[in-house]
Parts: sequence; C-alpha cells; structure tokens
Amino acid sequence: MPPLYTLKEAQHKIEQYCAYQERCHEEVVTKLRGMHLESQEIDQLIVHLIEQNFLNEARFACSFARGKHRIKHWGKIRITNELKMRNINNTLIALALKEISAEEYSETFNALAERNWQSITEKNALKKRKKFCDYMLRRGFESNLIYDKVKELEYGNADEAVFL
Repeated sequence: MPPLYTLKEAQHKIEQYCAYQERCHEEVVTKLRGMHLESQEIDQLIVHLIEQNFLNEARFACSFARGKHRIKHWGKIRITNELKMRNINNTLIALALKEISAEEYSETFNALAERNWQSITEKNALKKRKKFCDYMLRRGFESNLIYDKVKELEYGNADEAVFL
C-alpha cells in the first residue's frame, strides 16, 4: 500500500501528535505504521523526534505515573504493569514511581479505601471484605496494605485485629 503522507507531512503530523501529550515510543511507532510509512522512514522520524525532544521515554513514564496516580488513583502495581505493557524498561519505571511521594500515595490509598469501604452495602462480612480487597487489588495497591486496611476498617484498630 502506498504511503498516505510524504515524509515531511508525516513529520509535521507526528510532531503535533507528540506535542499534544507525552507519548511512548510504541505509541508513536504504531501511529507511523498507520500512516503506511516504511520502517527506515519510521526509524528516521523516531530519531528526529528524540533529537528535537518531542519524544522522551523517561519524561513519558514520569508523567504517566503521576497522572494515573493523581487522577485515576492507581497503585504502584497497576502503574508498573501498564508501563511494562508499553515496553518501558525497569529503570525508567523505578524512576517514574519515585515521582509519587510516600505521603501522597498513603493519602490516596486511605481516602480511596475508606470511600470504597463505605460504599459497599454488603451485609455479609466475608463478602464485603472480598469485594473491598478485589477492588483495591484491581486498582493496583499492594496486598499487605489492603489487608492491613481491612483489619483497621473492620475492627477499628489494625493492631488488635486478627485477620481471618
């Protein structure tokens, strides 16, 4: 299939695409493939985008982690998995997770946990606990935090509770 764009047109279009919001390499390559460009043209454009600072995976990873935590209230596990799906390396993932302060993470976790616990109308304690844990695990929070929070919410004080 012939290319939809000349190299100059594709370059202009992909620069706008990257300027709109942070992108990872994989998103950009997928977009360029959709323009039916040849792989050497794609490589050439990727190099251009990196040199002109339109494309920066470290910046993307940090922005992604901050945004998903603050806006969607995702935990570190979910953020890590999503970044891995985008082929971001482990060094950059670790750097991105440092963008979330321990107190911000704790505040988000506690607020989300308490709001969710109050919203579950289940009368059966075991079912309520399971619904709560499943929800928090889907959000990507660590299981030890979740189980400690369940004890605290069920019994008032996590130190006195024995998790069944």
